[in-house]
Amino acid sequence: MSKLPDHTSVASKATELTALLLLLALLVVLLTELPSEVFSPASKSFFFAIGVVGAWRYSWWFAQALRSVWYNRRIFPQLRAAADAAGAVARPSELYVLCTSFRIDPDVSYRVYEALVREVRDYGVPTTIFASLSDRTDVDIITHVMEDLGWPDNVELRYMFQKGDGKRSAMAEVLRAISRRAPAPDALLVSMDGDILLEPDTLSRSLSFFQSNEDLGALTTNNSAIVTGGDVTKEWYDLRYAQRHLVMSSLSVSRRLLVLTGRYSAFRLDLATHPSFIELVENDHVEHWRFGNFKFLSGDDKSTWYWLLKNGWRMLYLPDVYVSGFEELPDRRRFFKSTTDLMRRWYGNMLRTSGRAIALGPRPMGIFTWWSLVDQRLSMWTTLIGPMVAILVTLFVRPSFIFAYALWILFTRSISTLILAWQRGRFSLLWIPLIYYNQVFGALLKTYVSFRFNRQKWSRQGISAGEPSDPVAVSRQRRMGHVLHGFFVAVMLYVLLLATGVLQPPDRIAMAILQGPVPGEAQAASETPGAGTANRWLAMTLADGSASGAVMLPPERLRLDEGLLEILATTDRMRTERLTGAAGDRTTTLEISPALARHIRDANGRPLDGSGLATCSASPGCALALDDRTVSLVDLNIRVQPGRS
Repeated sequence: MSKLPDHTSVASKATELTALLLLLALLVVLLTELPSEVFSPASKSFFFAIGVVGAWRYSWWFAQALRSVWYNRRIFPQLRAAADAAGAVARPSELYVLCTSFRIDPDVSYRVYEALVREVRDYGVPTTIFASLSDRTDVDIITHVMEDLGWPDNVELRYMFQKGDGKRSAMAEVLRAISRRAPAPDALLVSMDGDILLEPDTLSRSLSFFQSNEDLGALTTNNSAIVTGGDVTKEWYDLRYAQRHLVMSSLSVSRRLLVLTGRYSAFRLDLATHPSFIELVENDHVEHWRFGNFKFLSGDDKSTWYWLLKNGWRMLYLPDVYVSGFEELPDRRRFFKSTTDLMRRWYGNMLRTSGRAIALGPRPMGIFTWWSLVDQRLSMWTTLIGPMVAILVTLFVRPSFIFAYALWILFTRSISTLILAWQRGRFSLLWIPLIYYNQVFGALLKTYVSFRFNRQKWSRQGISAGEPSDPVAVSRQRRMGHVLHGFFVAVMLYVLLLATGVLQPPDRIAMAILQGPVPGEAQAASETPGAGTANRWLAMTLADGSASGAVMLPPERLRLDEGLLEILATTDRMRTERLTGAAGDRTTTLEISPALARHIRDANGRPLDGSGLATCSASPGCALALDDRTVSLVDLNIRVQPGRS
């Protein structure tokens, strides 16, 4: 595994030290302020919801990590040895390079084309570079590069100017121009962006894999970033590339990928010039039940990937070959807005293509790759379960749960960071919060985009597409998107409310209370046990009380009789395990009938008998003995009232 290029942008040591101090301070606060009650039986719904979903998500993530290690340590070294041996014997007859640029800074363009021409010259194969440009000044820059490098004999330049309607049409024009030249059967194509710097020996160390793998249709390489921006931006990009490296390596075990990155990918030219390939690149579209037929704006790397996937060609990721991208947020001063715009575009490309890829089934790609596509759809919802449960339980059950959730986040994301750092070859403490940001906010964006993936915008080129031309139809589509999105979120929230115990469906007791007495029965009710008592209220409290199992009673006198037992006998469940009297100067007193007193045990375990006042202290307290369980009574008084027994 080669190390990262020296010019990879990383955070400063001062920023890393600041992050270390802040994370240590947070850890100290969490450990010292974490109440012991967090680990009580009351926490079971919280830990069940977080733990089960977390176990599922992280078991899948660790499976990806293990496959990545297996690929990088076992499989790829053998592939590398075979490719190097084949590359030393033979090279392709011709090489074509498709490089698309759109308003790239002149200094960047010079560095990009200088590295490209130098690589092509050193590779030694007759090469035609098709420069798809948007500005006449780019021609002057490339001419300057060629003059500085002495106009290499094996390099031919062709310029094609873009229409300004996106990258897809520019790529299609170049591919048709290449097909008209009747290239050699073994010719290869390199497709790259105009802001990608090729590292030394990129061509020789990547294209040789086509010589040793006859069923290889395309490949892509590892990425690094040369970032213009702050330390957080630098680490955000490098974290994304570290995560990309793990997933790409894992999928390469199956000789498949989830994208052929537009930054740098290489193809067999006879595949890239196939008419259906070119047509898909230029006019890729989807037919949707709600949006109708709309054309894709960006995401050409997803279209090329889908064509190869559908036609059964293998793909490969090269972890030891780097290309470096000149990266800059659309607005350097607004990290949140800029990353939102970028992720929205990326996730839109993913969602627009993954549905039809899933529809192909496991046969053309293997079960692991197919399930990876399915998991992309599931993970955007399951990722939100953790924070939603934490918020619900914190607001409605016990505020201290937020400490447990924060500790869980700090622990799990630290483990993830260490695994990513081990495979990436470098470590940053900024990755810990950035992983959580990418996961949770990214999941929110994915769910948002999934109901509106026809809306497309390319910030660099300032173009948008996907919606109808009729403003009325646009408004109707957007309203429907809001309604469907709101419905799915509401259903998910309702399920979590039930799962955490914050909300319980009404039972027979609650329904009886809501319905009130039946007309004509009020007089009869006043003559029966339970009339004018707190029997029904306490029965509902015992049945549907706090998820913690403990309920604090109000500082009042509550009259109870044997009617309480009759009501509880019809109750299917009883969650409350402990009734606690009010704290402070005012106390809670239960005034009970002699018949009910026989079911209550005092601190010594004897039934209450006769009249008088019994005090149930905090330890050991009293107990209400029912048929199948016991409810503890603490910090309250019990007075047995003389009466009908």
